[in-house]
Amino acid sequence: MTVRRDLLKHIGLGAITSLLASKAAAQPGKSSASKKIRGIVFLVSDGMSPGVLTLAQAFSKQIRKADTTWWQLLQRPDVVNGLMDTASANSLVTDSAAASSSWGSGQRVNNGMINVSPNGRSLEPIAWTLAERGIRTGLVSTASITHATPAGFAAQVKSRDDEQSIARQYLDRVDILLGGGLEFFQASTRNDKQDLPADYRAAGYQVAFDAKTLASSNSQKILGLFAPKHLPFSLDRNHDEKLKEKVPTLAAMATKALQTFLQSEKRFLLQVEGARIDHAAHLNDAAALLHDQLAYDDAAAAIIAMLQGRDDVLVILTSDHGNSNPGLNGMGASYQKSNECFAKVAAIKASFPSMQERLISASPEVLVAYIKETTNVTLRTNEAQAIATSMAGKDVTEWNHLLAKPEGLLAQMLGNHTGIGWTGTVHTSDPTLLTSLGPGASRFHGIVKNSDIHGHLLELLS
Repeated sequence: MTVRRDLLKHIGLGAITSLLASKAAAQPGKSSASKKIRGIVFLVSDGMSPGVLTLAQAFSKQIRKADTTWWQLLQRPDVVNGLMDTASANSLVTDSAAASSSWGSGQRVNNGMINVSPNGRSLEPIAWTLAERGIRTGLVSTASITHATPAGFAAQVKSRDDEQSIARQYLDRVDILLGGGLEFFQASTRNDKQDLPADYRAAGYQVAFDAKTLASSNSQKILGLFAPKHLPFSLDRNHDEKLKEKVPTLAAMATKALQTFLQSEKRFLLQVEGARIDHAAHLNDAAALLHDQLAYDDAAAAIIAMLQGRDDVLVILTSDHGNSNPGLNGMGASYQKSNECFAKVAAIKASFPSMQERLISASPEVLVAYIKETTNVTLRTNEAQAIATSMAGKDVTEWNHLLAKPEGLLAQMLGNHTGIGWTGTVHTSDPTLLTSLGPGASRFHGIVKNSDIHGHLLELLS
């Protein structure tokens, strides 16, 4: 109980101490498969290639002097580990819409669709099924809450881009919605001018637009919208006091949702998504990716700490697909400079999008100075010229076409100093990690087809 109280005290500040994270993961919990399950927490590290686990572990040891929670879980005898087969209906490489739809409906769909079969048939999302049974659902994300991964559990649209429709479909089907995406709810930015926050209030939801309001909420139904679209990268949020006041951490949102569900006697399914891991991977942004992966890990640690002593809640950690396959390359003679190079990632102070906002139309000289200021790396003149040329929309010589853009070029140049390399800027077909603890965890061992997750979730909550 002391561990739990101390942990929750610090979550609101966006920081979970290494000691508490260690204790939360080190103490085995009960995992009786026969006990009726009260709830399931499904944690998604979106776009996490398997190699990210190793990078995050090294990064955590470097900046926090502690293992990640996921790394510790892999060593526990009561934890079940497996791999997820991630293909969609029409591609070996899935997107998030098809991936989450496979979990949400039990069928593989084409990329870009949410719970609509390849032949156009509507598929019922799991949140709709559970709502009919009186089982509560929550969605938490660092993306817009109407984005593909949360939507796969609770919406049905032919195009993942129809986020305005998704926002309307959640009403009275999902009890807790926390993330970004205000522009898809408010009247001033919706095509139909419908004031959805007002509709949600009328249906009994408390609506929150900042971290303080969320923290003080005692409602059983909450709509929390903390940015027009996606929440900021953790790297940028942690360097901006105003953002820290307004935008809650993933851990704060996840624990608020879980705490709310545990206050009720009703059963529940809670999806928690670290969405910006995927976005950082698309940008080849190693620093942004690792800070958001640690934010996801903090959320997992907080969830596990809250559930200590309970044997009726299943926790699942996984990803929907890989993205760009980042990895640490050997640096220097006999790779002896690898550690030294990797340590340079911690000095980076801003995400690539934040950098690019400052560098639009910048001269190579200005670009070199700003990159030095934010990354402590000095680019060569020809490197700066290549980035400036690419930012101006002109072609540069780059044989990997996926990397022939400003972020791809910058990542390669920084990678010469940090040691981190990328295969591209898109999703990959790798199986993803699947780690489960608690009642019913044994269902998720070995190779698990993504569309089989749906049946397991429904059966465990039946």
